[in-house]
Amino acid sequence: MNMITKFQKFLEKNELAKNTITAYTSAVNTYFLLYENVNKENLLAYKVWLIENFKPETVNARLQALNKFLEFQEKDRLKIKFVRIQQKNFLENVISEADYKFFKNQLKHDKLIKWYFIVWFLTATGARISELIQIKVEHVEAGHLDIYTKGGNIRRLYIPKNLRLQAMVWLNKEKISLGYIFQTQYGGRLCARTISRYLKIFARKYGLNPKVIYPHSFRHRFAKNFLKKCNDIALLADLMGHKCIETTRIYLRRTINEQREIVDKIITW
Repeated sequence: MNMITKFQKFLEKNELAKNTITAYTSAVNTYFLLYENVNKENLLAYKVWLIENFKPETVNARLQALNKFLEFQEKDRLKIKFVRIQQKNFLENVISEADYKFFKNQLKHDKLIKWYFIVWFLTATGARISELIQIKVEHVEAGHLDIYTKGGNIRRLYIPKNLRLQAMVWLNKEKISLGYIFQTQYGGRLCARTISRYLKIFARKYGLNPKVIYPHSFRHRFAKNFLKKCNDIALLADLMGHKCIETTRIYLRRTINEQREIVDKIITW
């Protein structure tokens, strides 16, 4: 058993999510493509390489993976500090309410009903893409999906009544009575990568900016819309599964377009 495989087993034993394990092992593989040995000099050189080639968020994600690897090798003393991320005073690449409605309506008009519901579920539940693909018929019938977090806690993902009722009509029509609701043409479960890719394809088809059409953008729209209707940030944090309410506070900020509209409207001097 090689070192990367052993590392993967270590991550599985620590009950990390499948996507996290894939990301961590990939990051460590990249390190060993660049450097043969694990030592402080190479680790710092790798950090510099990351900074020169990636955004700070990506840099820190890769460093987190490498630090986990160092923990696995019992070399905690070699762990690398993360880069500091300057928080922006605006939200970027969030689909607007108007574009969301247009996008959803176009999918329905073109009879792309599965994709119509994918977009609706993402925006009406605030689900992460990894959570969306776990939704089964029984969850729609019950109106919720219970998600078990890494810390052993349970987060309930609610499916609103109107969406639930219309989704059941669609599922009955498609003769999907059991299992995952978002399936391939062969009956298998749709994967996150396929969903992301097709959303970009549809964005270009309908003349929308592909940068704002991605799964997490609809989760952002859920949060923005929720705070407009219910100014309860603590509840929103619970619904989104944020451990820290400070993470949720970003949704109190305006998007760039919202900032521009307000500036253009109120500043007349």
